[in-house]
Amino acid sequence: EPKPEPEPASAAKAEPKPAPKPAAPAPPPAERPSLDRTWHGKVLGPEFQDPLGDIGYGRVQRRIIASPLARAVAADKGVDLRHVTGTGPSGRITRDDVENAKSAPASGGTGLVRRDTEVKRNSPMRKTIARRLLESHQDIPTFFLTANFDMAGFVAWRTAIKAARPDVKVSYNDMLTACVARALREHPQVNASWDAKSITQHGQVDIGIAVALPDGLITPVVRDADLKSPAQIGTEIRELAGRAKEGKLSEDEYQGNTFTISNLGMYAIDEFTAIINPPASAILAVGSLQQVPVVDNGQLSVGYRMKVTMTCDHRVIDGATGAEFLKTLRSYVESPALMLL
Repeated sequence: EPKPEPEPASAAKAEPKPAPKPAAPAPPPAERPSLDRTWHGKVLGPEFQDPLGDIGYGRVQRRIIASPLARAVAADKGVDLRHVTGTGPSGRITRDDVENAKSAPASGGTGLVRRDTEVKRNSPMRKTIARRLLESHQDIPTFFLTANFDMAGFVAWRTAIKAARPDVKVSYNDMLTACVARALREHPQVNASWDAKSITQHGQVDIGIAVALPDGLITPVVRDADLKSPAQIGTEIRELAGRAKEGKLSEDEYQGNTFTISNLGMYAIDEFTAIINPPASAILAVGSLQQVPVVDNGQLSVGYRMKVTMTCDHRVIDGATGAEFLKTLRSYVESPALMLL
């Protein structure tokens, strides 16, 4: 039998759709703490989108309510009002609160503001030192050579001098200056200065010795140091240093050096680098003389060592030239008897 034809769509009964449920009321927004978003110390506005990087939330700074007198007393006594709890109306900070905060600061901090102190104006000497060292550091192409000397013979040399002449004052620095002067006489290319037209190799060996002063640094010059004994050099250095500390040096006594020595060994400094003091083309930085374990012919023993670092002006001194000078200096330091030849 034929199947009955389906009813047309218009005749089909439309099923009623369920009515939409009323939307639930939105929950009230949770109360957020009153915090400022900060990025690298700057407060961000609400429309600012979070960037990639360091974002932190900082506490809102509370408003400080204090009487004018309390603020004046706090400024005079160096009390930070942020750490003071006010006992006046509405938490107002009074003078008594500031006075009490100085003797009993809040637990969150010391309650004191440590101020910067301007000791004094830069002296003409300090300004001159700053200008010359800046020019030296910027204008001179430098390189550094470090050597570690065996000081056993040096120590024995000074011990023999003290035993033979207890009345003579000779320091390790005096002896080293004598060795440096002798080495400079044999290497005139190190005892030299740079000029735009030419390089000058000086006939005299005039060594500047760095001396610390309250206002800075000065380098009294020992003239013709290669012609003087360690005792003579020591006497001259002490006399120049004493007058330098009294401000009684003339210009020709601290200018015109052909080489410079800066010694920080007495401060237990192992090694350091120094800035060239023009017109010299090199400066020797001397570290402390130390008693250390050493290996000698495969045997462990105790010896003396000292590190020196020479800063060289590459316009005048090449690497091999500086190395040859330190090699000669090593021979005099490690074998002081050669100084008698």
